Amino acid sequence: MKRLLIVANAPSPNTLALREAVARGARHPEIGGVRVEVAAPLETEPETVKAAAGLILGTTENLGYMSGALKDFFDRIYYPCLEETQGLPYALYIRAGNDGRGTKAAVERIVTGLRWRAVQEPLVCRGAWDSRFVERCEAIGMALAAGLEAGVF
Repeated sequence: MKRLLIVANAPSPNTLALREAVARGARHPEIGGVRVEVAAPLETEPETVKAAAGLILGTTENLGYMSGALKDFFDRIYYPCLEETQGLPYALYIRAGNDGRGTKAAVERIVTGLRWRAVQEPLVCRGAWDSRFVERCEAIGMALAAGLEAGVF
């Protein structure tokens, strides 16, 4: 069974709804062979990342940058995972009150160093809360899980 790890910061009810939507999509009843694990960035260890076949990252935009929790995650897992997770398929979603560009660029710089492989364009949920963000996040989870199940990633 392949493991899909969702590492997402969820400091508010809206960001929690997004993380839950990603997990719901990944656990779609027609997708088998993929075990979904949801973890907070501050609680995720390098061994957990190493055991994953795919990863979905979620973060808020904080002052034009990723959340401190996601940055802490990267700080702790970077060197322990550097050689062992190259090519790891990943997706990213950002809850951005502004434009999300700085957050996206910062995450992409780090995952480029890790040599992870983006399997879809980052989703940036910009501006005021929109319930369609939930649908888009659910689609990210479903797509990555289905790709893992099919052996595409």
